Amino acid sequence: MDQAPPPEQSTPRNTLLDALDRHWIALTLLAWVAVAAWSMFDRWGQIRWLSLGDTDDNMRLMQVRALLDGQGWYDLRNYRMNPPVGFDIHWSRIVDLPIAGLILFFRLFTTNSWAERLACGIAPLLPLSIAMLGIGATVRRLISPYAWPLAVVIMVGATGTMLMFMPERIDHHGWQLAMLSLTVAGLCDTNGRRGGAMVGLASAVSLSIGLELLPYAAMAGAIIALRWVWDRSEAERLSIYALTLGGGSTLGFALFASNANQAMRCDALTPVWLSVMIAAGMLLFLLARFGPASRGARLALAVVAGAAIVAGFALVFPQCLGRPEGISPELQRNWLDNVREAKPIYKHSFRVGFALATLPIIGLIGAILAAWRARRDDRAVGWAAVALFTAFACAMLLWQVRAGPAAQLLAIPGATALGWLILPRLLGNRSVAVRVLGTVSAFLIVSGLFAGMLIQYFPIDRPKPYEKRVNMATGNCLRTTVLLALDKYPPQTVFTFVDMGPRLITITHHDAIAGPYHRNGDAILDVQHAFGRTPDQAHAIIRRHGATMLLLCPNAAESTNYKARSPKGFYAELAKNEVPAWLTPLPLPAKSPLRLFKVD
Repeated sequence: MDQAPPPEQSTPRNTLLDALDRHWIALTLLAWVAVAAWSMFDRWGQIRWLSLGDTDDNMRLMQVRALLDGQGWYDLRNYRMNPPVGFDIHWSRIVDLPIAGLILFFRLFTTNSWAERLACGIAPLLPLSIAMLGIGATVRRLISPYAWPLAVVIMVGATGTMLMFMPERIDHHGWQLAMLSLTVAGLCDTNGRRGGAMVGLASAVSLSIGLELLPYAAMAGAIIALRWVWDRSEAERLSIYALTLGGGSTLGFALFASNANQAMRCDALTPVWLSVMIAAGMLLFLLARFGPASRGARLALAVVAGAAIVAGFALVFPQCLGRPEGISPELQRNWLDNVREAKPIYKHSFRVGFALATLPIIGLIGAILAAWRARRDDRAVGWAAVALFTAFACAMLLWQVRAGPAAQLLAIPGATALGWLILPRLLGNRSVAVRVLGTVSAFLIVSGLFAGMLIQYFPIDRPKPYEKRVNMATGNCLRTTVLLALDKYPPQTVFTFVDMGPRLITITHHDAIAGPYHRNGDAILDVQHAFGRTPDQAHAIIRRHGATMLLLCPNAAESTNYKARSPKGFYAELAKNEVPAWLTPLPLPAKSPLRLFKVD
């Protein structure tokens, strides 16, 4: 009797690979839980003390508080800044929702204070899960179904990107990066309908949050249009993208555009940019639906459509051809042009630029190499899109260094491709030294981690004692325990530095005059004029704003500007302890870094 063939034996390696492929979403989310848990543990001190280090994070919490206190959905005016009229901000409610939801949830179990702290710790980690899934989907489609763990590890080591997802970083940057990861995944999706919808919806959500990633959204649209120019069968992808971009932007505007954003402004998804998105969607849909068979004719029509959008924008919205903030030349010169994150990477120190740009450059090299290797298979178009996107992100660093987190995120697929090419060869080497030291060294290089390790030993661009003193003074003045001491005085309007305004109103019951937001431009100039002009002029400005206390942080970064610009101005005299008669010093706890005065 013939024996039946023995059943196939599954090896541990095959079982592992099968799990990595079939359960990659669950395993990615498990990795996200581990990263989130470690981040919460590592930054528990900041969570405990509500150490919202950025002015935007503080203003975001104030916006959420106002919503939970009953302020209107479309009313984003903050009435504790520049009272009594307040000022409008160009944000939307989208990012407020998860923070508010977490606060309401934790209120069921603890105090409102702890509910806010826990919400601010957890909320930034939520979009990290989306970003991990987006990057994982991209490398699975372009490299291997088993490549996503390497991409996740490289992403965790991308410091510039990961800082946008850390506890207390509750502003919108993490959510926009998450949408960017979905955009890249959609561009690489072989399913045209799904890929087009993903790119269109992710772009619409990102634009509804803010315009920071508008250039990337435009680049994504251009890539999809070029795919259609090259291959007419991409018409379905283009048409779905056009419909979801226009429809999603319209829905985002209807649901989240504040009362102030319904004006013809240039700094948010207002009727200006909504018109552009709808017009672009309509033109792209028509191109996809009725495009000619000739590739040259399709290219000509795409160029005409793009030119029509640009020309229409210039003719209908000429006020938006300059800077979208629409601020005065004085404010731009004295404030916006000096914002560090708005400067190009070559104007920053080598220590900053080297660490930030290393991974994007490696990712660009990897994406170009991968695109060349895949030039004859169906992954070529996807890799071409990633290479174009990564090159664009690297170029954006030459415009503003704030593009760094997005550039690092977009570099991960290319860096993963390099690692997937190099690491297996080293792991399979007969030499133990090559397998261990070679693999570790190669990983540190392709992930860009070597840059952060080496920079510690470079003797150049180390912070000078003066810079350390300024940074320490700024940080000390913003500490929760330091500012809470001000609450022993009754609630009133406090005149203080622009950069201290958001933190002051978040931690204390006092109101402030200005924060570093362009729609608050007149108040910013008032603060700058007060500290830079004569004491009598300062007194008039402070009284006009109804402020009854003056708060200073000696040696803070902002204070150095006033001393440098106006060595005989009001603040420079205060720094020399030349206090005018209309100011009365008020007591604060011993060793407080602040100086407080009563304004007569």
